[in-house]
Amino acid sequence: MCDNCKKPYYITTAIAYTSGKPHIGNTYEAILADSIARYKRYEGYDVFFQTGTDEHGQKIELKAAAEGITPKQFVDGVAGTIKDIWDLCGTSYDKFIRTTDEYHEKQVQKIFKKLYDQGDIYKSSYEGLYCTPCESFWTESQLVDGKCPDCGREVTKAYEEAYFFKMSKYADRLIDYINSHPEFIQPVSRKNEMMNNFLLPGLQDLCVSRSTFTWGIPVDFDTKHVVYVWLDALTNYITGLGYDVDGDNSELFKTHWPADLHLIGKDIIRFHTIYWPIFLMALDIPLPKQVFGHPWLLQGGEKMSKSRGNVIYADDLISLFGVDAVRYFVLHEMPFDNDGVITWELMVERTNSDLANTLGNLVNRTISMTNKYLGGVVTKTGVTGEADADLKAVVTSAKTKVAEKMDKLRVADALTEIFNVFKRCNKYIDETAPWILGKNPEDKDRLCEVLYNLIESIIIGASLLSNFLPETSKKILAMLNAKERTYDELESFGLYESGSKVTDKPEILFARLDLKDIMPKVEEIREKQKAEYEAEQARLAGTAEPEQKEENVSEENDEARFIDIPFGDEIEYDDFAKLSLRVGVILECEEVKKSKKLLVSKVKVGSRVLQIVSGIKKSYSPEQMVGKHVCVLVNLKPATLAGIKSEGMLLCAEDENGELALMTPDRFMPSGSEVC
Repeated sequence: MCDNCKKPYYITTAIAYTSGKPHIGNTYEAILADSIARYKRYEGYDVFFQTGTDEHGQKIELKAAAEGITPKQFVDGVAGTIKDIWDLCGTSYDKFIRTTDEYHEKQVQKIFKKLYDQGDIYKSSYEGLYCTPCESFWTESQLVDGKCPDCGREVTKAYEEAYFFKMSKYADRLIDYINSHPEFIQPVSRKNEMMNNFLLPGLQDLCVSRSTFTWGIPVDFDTKHVVYVWLDALTNYITGLGYDVDGDNSELFKTHWPADLHLIGKDIIRFHTIYWPIFLMALDIPLPKQVFGHPWLLQGGEKMSKSRGNVIYADDLISLFGVDAVRYFVLHEMPFDNDGVITWELMVERTNSDLANTLGNLVNRTISMTNKYLGGVVTKTGVTGEADADLKAVVTSAKTKVAEKMDKLRVADALTEIFNVFKRCNKYIDETAPWILGKNPEDKDRLCEVLYNLIESIIIGASLLSNFLPETSKKILAMLNAKERTYDELESFGLYESGSKVTDKPEILFARLDLKDIMPKVEEIREKQKAEYEAEQARLAGTAEPEQKEENVSEENDEARFIDIPFGDEIEYDDFAKLSLRVGVILECEEVKKSKKLLVSKVKVGSRVLQIVSGIKKSYSPEQMVGKHVCVLVNLKPATLAGIKSEGMLLCAEDENGELALMTPDRFMPSGSEVC
């Protein structure tokens, strides 16, 4: 795409809430957006990539008070931390907006006044149920077991004067828009959820101001009120481009709006596909072209929470694995439509298998063989062999395959296509056996061609990889004394200049890791996080004791609760000794077709991988199973269940309602450890 005909492309992340340090699930979004932005630039688009921070609200006001500082001082610190993490992960944003930026605040006030003047906003009062952590109002019917449906925590009765937006005024127009623009909400499952659960049943008017706290953008004609979260936060997508309510819009806004992609978490899809487009309709501004609600990245199948002690932060991961290993994991391991799973153990496994073996070993041995047999000089001789044509076909078709995946935002699949190039290179080495060719002087010209083909293939693969693992790509190209291929050059094989010389000392791109070395460091990280969390809760509570944990807590005393089930017949110790119980790690899990109860898992126990069928589908999804450390009965006689061989049993506890809980060690124990 020529410079004079570049098309604009505007991509945004959701702005991160400045209540605290973002975990890897939040950071994933910034890395995902970065890979898309880099790829679009590579294709030739005039990309504008915006991210930033959401900095107002009651939760922040309370946290700042607990710290003994002003809300602005508090958000300055957290916003700085968020920006540092985004920078650490290599995100190439063009603008980092803060909702405390003066320009943004002034435009929000003007937007609020405009909507009020044209009758879309009116003053009333609110009486209902309020969740402070989520800063959301709920009706009784929306609660789940009397708790906030989003976070599961307690709600309190609230009454206050407020301004409201007439959502129903634009509902039919939005329904028509969604129906006529099938690409607007992605994946399709999110579209169906919004239509069936919110739009079609009818929209309630939305509270857009608050009067019970002060940390927000003041409503300038009624300063007792501050603008409420979504009207403030969502408008960053236009104020960051230079939108002006009075019509004096910047050139950037004129060229790049409407946004090509709002990339957000699935938990805030409602706000971006219902509230946001309605606000835009009221302002007479075109709607964004697409909103993609990506799934969550879960820690061992559970949502990350500081109170659970299962939070993983990007900087901790990077300290152990490096930036590009972390980028690779979160980009490659996140499914398109289902939640992904991250654990320290899976990070080690993926680093070793994909990065150290498939990629790192390929580059290292190709350069080493070039130095050993050819003095480091790469020469094209034209002496071809049987395997050459297929290698070239795989390599030169990678551009089209990656483009097809990226056009559908299937970033994980795009990375897989790139690594298929590296896998084909490894296979080519096995097919051509350069170590044998190197022993026979008469095969030198063929050896030269083989190594030339390998290096040319690696250059093309590394050029595509630059959008996902930029530093690794630079290192590979530098070691090969090669320039990154332009997008238009990716389908041409043979551009590497014959006679070029590779480095004589290849760098190890990714060292193989041993879990035994990693886990003690992980335990240190966990202990540090635990101490920080308890200190934070003590400050919030104004006491030396930490606050109650975040997860749902039953009012019933757990110690007083019990279930009476007969113990069964007595056995001898020798009977128990026949059971071989081990700790296993679930590597893969999927549903058993046509079964309402069964899941089939691949469980690594020591060096073996067992296939185990379990009737636990009611209590666990396949995504929740992957990565868990579980207790396994490994010497159970194999059986066939629903036509599938099962080689063991997962141990679970069952309550009076038939709910199951997997038996897991309460601290890290290596796969294969004996349960005794």
